[in-house]
Amino acid sequence: NETLQSALGVAYINDFVRQGRILRVQMQAEADLRRTPDDIMKLTVRNKQGAMVPLSELATPRWVVGAPKLDRYNGLPAMKLAGGPAPGRSSGEAAAAMEEIAKQLPPGFGFEWSGTSFEERQSGAQAPLLFGISLIVVFLCLAALYESWSIPFAVLLVVPLGVFGAVLAVTLRELPNDVYFKVGLIAIIGLSSKNAILIIEFARKLQDEGMSLREATLTACRLRFRPILMTSIAFVVGVLPLAISTGAGAQSRHAIGTGVMGGMIAATLLAVFLVPVFFVVVRRIFPGHARQHAGQEENKHG
Repeated sequence: NETLQSALGVAYINDFVRQGRILRVQMQAEADLRRTPDDIMKLTVRNKQGAMVPLSELATPRWVVGAPKLDRYNGLPAMKLAGGPAPGRSSGEAAAAMEEIAKQLPPGFGFEWSGTSFEERQSGAQAPLLFGISLIVVFLCLAALYESWSIPFAVLLVVPLGVFGAVLAVTLRELPNDVYFKVGLIAIIGLSSKNAILIIEFARKLQDEGMSLREATLTACRLRFRPILMTSIAFVVGVLPLAISTGAGAQSRHAIGTGVMGGMIAATLLAVFLVPVFFVVVRRIFPGHARQHAGQEENKHG
């Protein structure tokens, strides 16, 4: 084995230092001594008695048909399959189709994902956790902003509207539900909450100043309608190039651009009408306290 390794492969000998660099010494037979099977049979090996004999005394060469390359995965014989999804299909759908085909393999055969597919399967399983963490973070930030545990619910109720618009836009364009679209969904959580915050923040302030709940909500809607519309239009126009881009990587840009744009449009159009309803319902269930108004009344009496 050592003779064949040294002649046909590469045998490591040692290292030496040359001009401050460590170089490796490797041994291999000359190409002329291992060009044909007859050349290999002339190599000398040591027998049990310690004498050197030609390899032809111990083995006979013959040609057989075999695989040009033997792949192994986790120490088991394996075959690597590589491919990509069809146009209009996501990599997740392609992986699901491969798993369905793999279920038809005979007993004793199995499959494993590796490389990018393996990483995508791992990251895809974390998507529900990421969505949940995003909602919790937004809720905690709103709770700290309003110093209330009830008002953030009125803001977060608008999130399904943005998600609905994103899913509808991607579905109409027949785009895949890939990781780029999931990134857009996470962005929609914050973007759709932004419009609700503009209304609720102002309505909460007016209510604390002494207005009734209904009057404060209607006043906030009238005063914040133009800022909501202008900021939303500016954002939609800003992501429009992503949704209509061409060239390399355009598919990923289409997914995130279309999803975010559809979610923002839906969150803007529907939030203007539904956020006041959410706020009024939540405030009637959890009235809270008008702290600023109460403080002003105490100052007047004092």
